[in-house]
Amino acid sequence: MTDTLTLLGIESSCDDTSAALVRQTGEAAPEILSNVVYGQTELHAAFGGVVPEIAARAHAEKLDLAVEEALKQANLGLKDIDAIAVTAGPGLIGGVISGVMCAKGLSAGLGLPLVGVNHLAGHALTPRLTDQTPFPYLMLLVSGGHCQFLIAHDAETFTRLGGTIDDAPGEAFDKTARLLGLAQPGGPSVEAEAKHGDPKRFAFPRPLLDRPGCDLSFSGLKTALLRARDEIIAQKGGLTPQDRADLCASFQEAVADVLAKKTARALALYQDEIPATPTLAVAGGVAANATIRGKLETVCAAQDVAFTAPPLALCTDNAAMIAYAGLARFKAGHTDDLSLIARPRWPLDQKAPALLGGGKKGAKA
Repeated sequence: MTDTLTLLGIESSCDDTSAALVRQTGEAAPEILSNVVYGQTELHAAFGGVVPEIAARAHAEKLDLAVEEALKQANLGLKDIDAIAVTAGPGLIGGVISGVMCAKGLSAGLGLPLVGVNHLAGHALTPRLTDQTPFPYLMLLVSGGHCQFLIAHDAETFTRLGGTIDDAPGEAFDKTARLLGLAQPGGPSVEAEAKHGDPKRFAFPRPLLDRPGCDLSFSGLKTALLRARDEIIAQKGGLTPQDRADLCASFQEAVADVLAKKTARALALYQDEIPATPTLAVAGGVAANATIRGKLETVCAAQDVAFTAPPLALCTDNAAMIAYAGLARFKAGHTDDLSLIARPRWPLDQKAPALLGGGKKGAKA
């Protein structure tokens, strides 16, 4: 194995088709040579959310183009790649299969090693890619499909302290946007409306704060907003722009409060590890929300814990994080062969009980 490694990463777990090149020499800081992302927002706009079948077809049409563009931007050829990393799960199974099959084809055709990557590990290791954050650190993964507190001990070992038992925050934002007639994705739309609203007008619940532990719940919060909306409509015959803004602001404040208070609990458990440099890292699309980020920074400041969040382009789904996570696995001697399977479910902490139940396909999270 050479001292300098260049990996091609492929990501297609939801509605972003992405390819990237990441290079690292020894233990020096890794370098993102390119990171191409083709979104699908327009394809799903009329449906109020991601349609798995449409997403899978779009991935199949764009993956080769994404790889070609990533190589072009990095000024590299296929001969310059040392291995291929691909998201093998969890995610929408059609999209994951598209990416895995593309990676297998490249691996077989080029004779290059194949490295299957857990999508959640990609997010969880992003602070290592961007800031070389020392282990162990606490990761809050907060996105459209996931919400978990994880202690990252090393590139392969994670301990889950808690997570959502129903909706992820991003999913709750998307559903709230649909209930209020706002555009998808819901996170940015709700945040934009909330800037003009009163976060104290509606006393929405703060779920699970009355129970110990770090688990979260957002489904009931969404239901509370639905009832408040219906009450206003029954009284007035419709929603005014101010009503909509106040609903968004109150909802966003409730989500931020829950995340902040649960983070404080998770930090207390994490600090039992006696980290030399205590750090909270946040990743996932919801990490871009300014209100949520502000409250998390306040919690960290109160506990003398460093706070880090990747740039927005690396918070949301992207192949650079997959390439880096694959690079870490490859350096540790882990590779896969052409029997690599696509997995709709793949918990990072294999020892923790499932948060969302199981079934024939295994634990969901």
